[in-house]
Amino acid sequence: MTTKLDKVLYTAEAHTVGGRDGAGKSSDGAIDVKLSSPGSGKPGTNPEQLFAVGYAACFIGAMKAVGPKIGVKVPEDVAIDSSVSLGPTNGGAAYGIAVKLAITLPGLDADQKQKLVDTAHQVCPYSNATRGNIDVELSIA
Repeated sequence: MTTKLDKVLYTAEAHTVGGRDGAGKSSDGAIDVKLSSPGSGKPGTNPEQLFAVGYAACFIGAMKAVGPKIGVKVPEDVAIDSSVSLGPTNGGAAYGIAVKLAITLPGLDADQKQKLVDTAHQVCPYSNATRGNIDVELSIA
């Protein structure tokens, strides 16, 4: 089932050329990156690195959005160490990714941390986009 937006709050626009060995730029110029394939040694970033940063930032935003609703104050020094792995699937017939988010929430007790992470995972746009499609592993540091 495809999820439809009730209302568009924001639309990001970018122009990319050359694929993994090209470049990408957002329409507002905030992002202007050279791209390179993972492990190539060439200068530039890759889609997996961008996804790792994007997912972590989005997840922190989700925690900040749900925290007040569930009575948990998100620490100022909240942090996520994220990893996005790339590899073959279906015996090499396709490629996929897997995500790990290691979430650090200093000053909260174990129950608060778990409640915050579980609730954020239900509302985070990246979590909703990937749920049931890729392996996402959440751990609380």
